[in-house]
Amino acid sequence: MALSWYLCLAVTLLCGPSWPQGHSALAPENEVPLRPTAWLPDGKVTSIHLPKGRTRRLYFTLKKKVVMMSVTVSPCDLPIEWTLAARTLKDKPPKSPHWSTKKSMPEVWWRGPGTEAKIHTYTGNAMDTYTGPSYAPASIYILRLRPKDQDTRATMYLHQGSGPSGAFPELPSDPHVHTLGVGMTSVTLSWGPSTSLTRLPHTQRSYDYCVLVNRKHNYRNLCAAREGIRKEQEKDKKRQKKDKQRKVTVWPILKNWWWQQWDAETDLRSPAALRDQHDDLQCVCKGTESVCTVSELVPDTQYYFDVFLIDRLNGTSAAYTGTFAQTHEEARPAITPLREGELRWVTFQDGGSTSGEFFSFRPRGWQQSGLLTLQSCGSSEKIKVTISSKGQELSSQAVGEDLAQIWLQGSPSYLIHLEREGTAPPRQAALGALKASVKMQASSAYHRQGVPSLPTTLQIKSFNRLRSCDSITLAWMGTEERSLYCVYRRRLGKGEKGGTAPCLGPESRSDTERVVCKYFQELNPRRAVTTAVIRGLEPGVAYMFDVYLMRRWGIPIKYSSKTVRTRKEC
Repeated sequence: MALSWYLCLAVTLLCGPSWPQGHSALAPENEVPLRPTAWLPDGKVTSIHLPKGRTRRLYFTLKKKVVMMSVTVSPCDLPIEWTLAARTLKDKPPKSPHWSTKKSMPEVWWRGPGTEAKIHTYTGNAMDTYTGPSYAPASIYILRLRPKDQDTRATMYLHQGSGPSGAFPELPSDPHVHTLGVGMTSVTLSWGPSTSLTRLPHTQRSYDYCVLVNRKHNYRNLCAAREGIRKEQEKDKKRQKKDKQRKVTVWPILKNWWWQQWDAETDLRSPAALRDQHDDLQCVCKGTESVCTVSELVPDTQYYFDVFLIDRLNGTSAAYTGTFAQTHEEARPAITPLREGELRWVTFQDGGSTSGEFFSFRPRGWQQSGLLTLQSCGSSEKIKVTISSKGQELSSQAVGEDLAQIWLQGSPSYLIHLEREGTAPPRQAALGALKASVKMQASSAYHRQGVPSLPTTLQIKSFNRLRSCDSITLAWMGTEERSLYCVYRRRLGKGEKGGTAPCLGPESRSDTERVVCKYFQELNPRRAVTTAVIRGLEPGVAYMFDVYLMRRWGIPIKYSSKTVRTRKEC
């Protein structure tokens, strides 16, 4: 046990704190050295960091024969509590105290016996200024600042004497920002000019207006606006920072804590640093004009506008009372609902609306699936169709003379937008002729998993060997689905050329032209060939034949027209 006691004593002597060489009688036995305190300079804008849960103290004294003073404190973006007090010592401290540790002069005054009087106190996040007479018996003034919720910053300014300090720009009697006009993508603002700017000559102006815009809220001062912009930028880089934080060692964490706890006590920013922070502001309007038009805004969106007057010389600013405005919404085009299975023709005239036509369709059934078929009737240009639901674009494609099928599934309603694709040269047509048109039909597709199949070719074949004086035989390709095929005929006159527009369906034909209708189905697409014998024809006469595929879903499909002449002699 004796050996252990001597060992512990030796370790204590080696590792314990060293004793001072001398100990002055002026230092009390329980003396605890304070951290270095900071002076508040006169006539200089000072910015200071305020850690959460801690009180920062700044000290200052007044010059002789100074009867008036003013102290201005401007919080950044969060509320703070600050007080101004005057401390009077009974005995004047010695000029060169022989203490064991070095102390600053405010610390010596703080240790000495005396009285303290509270002059002013304020709690909030707005700029506040105390103006009053000097406290005659005061030896030193103490400015205490403490954040209410989180870490923040504050800017201070001490002015000795009467009259305005001139460090902060002056606002007009009406500091509100007014809205002159609101459009769909722009807002025009105006505000009263500042006397700080108007009373200076044009060659000596060091003030600029800065207009900032955001979608969240107005800011009380420029520092709060900068913090808001910084936080938004940090959110955008949050994912990248998470990956870097995983590789951070213990030492940087301790280092950051050390600087926050100790070095933040003396973190006083100079006016030069305050002037530099205004250079990177993204002002939508900057200059000396008191009117600003903010453009390139999103329609039907609320924006908040703030105007700041920046003093580039002193690195200070003053904030006008901001405003907000909501841009006008876009002119919504008329949306026509499509009925189930309705065949609709959409016509585009030259010089008409460039926005196109809008339609809506609600498929029936719990599957919420449907089929949209379109076919253009203009050969010179195509029509672009865009399908969207709940503001999200689902599909977009061009529609020409070939039939287009678009499968709709997964949404209770769909918005169909038809518009011209590109610019086509004008066609020479009679007055009232169709410039561009498209045929469209939407229908609900019950118990289907996709678009119906189409024939591999739309050509009609006639057999010369099976052609007679009063009959001909036609053949065409079908599909694996059971569908109805109808054949129409039309007698051609002398010198008349055959041909029917691809977009014209059986509804445009006379019932007397229909000669035969039949159902057909073949599961093997290679063998899906069907024929029809057309009888009752006249010898030596040319006929034009058209075949239409009549489906349960979608518009009918027209095969290419076929012209056949019967034999004169048999």
